[in-house]
Amino acid sequence: MRILITNDDGINACGIKALVMALSSLGNLYVIAPSGERSACGHGITIREPIKINKYDFPLALEAWSVEGTPADCVKLGITTLLKEKPDLVVSGINQGPNLGTDIFYSGTVSAAIEAILLGVPAIAISLASHTSQDFSVAQKTVKILSENMLKKELAPDTLLNVNVPALSLKNIKGFKVTKLGERKYINNFEHKKIGPNGTDYYLLTGQAVLPEKKEEDLDVIAVENGYISITPIHFDLTNYRIMEQIKQWGIENKGF
Repeated sequence: MRILITNDDGINACGIKALVMALSSLGNLYVIAPSGERSACGHGITIREPIKINKYDFPLALEAWSVEGTPADCVKLGITTLLKEKPDLVVSGINQGPNLGTDIFYSGTVSAAIEAILLGVPAIAISLASHTSQDFSVAQKTVKILSENMLKKELAPDTLLNVNVPALSLKNIKGFKVTKLGERKYINNFEHKKIGPNGTDYYLLTGQAVLPEKKEEDLDVIAVENGYISITPIHFDLTNYRIMEQIKQWGIENKGF
């Protein structure tokens, strides 16, 4: 089996090293990851300038490359160009910090997995719900179990698994829960500062997460808060089918200007 591994925290991050260790017994691993941190870059790809890559010595990986690009660049470049054969699975992570609810639209970790399914390869995005914990042991066990299942059992080709692991010890984890995307809302605050001799303006985004209004137990945000590992199947069809008929009733369909 061939597994492509990437992330958005960069090729030197602790999480991707833990991920490679977790999956090393499952097949040939290929690491293709950004040269530095690209958190919250979403699904950006590089189209106006060349993408620089360098071979990288990564323990337990058959081959590895450091890419001066986004996580989506890494996956696209890997699947279409760098790898001699298409991978059987793409795994993105282990991210340092959660990727829950509507935050997935900002996430480089999840976007790398979306790029994989756009190219016809099953994918997992996995995150540890802590920005400070260095204990990836539960996430490692989790990703190995899910990867084994993904390699043996077919999912719909347009679907990835977005996995979030609470920063708890194994004995305090309540188990797995298959979940829906919740909402992540923030009190956004841009700190205004001036820098340099000319007093150039700049703004630094800070913020604080707001507790979700919905408390349904099958929402990913709530499941992780309650001590469960959330597994959310995601696909790239963002169509709101419920609203299509309402818009048709506006009477503008099939009419000219």
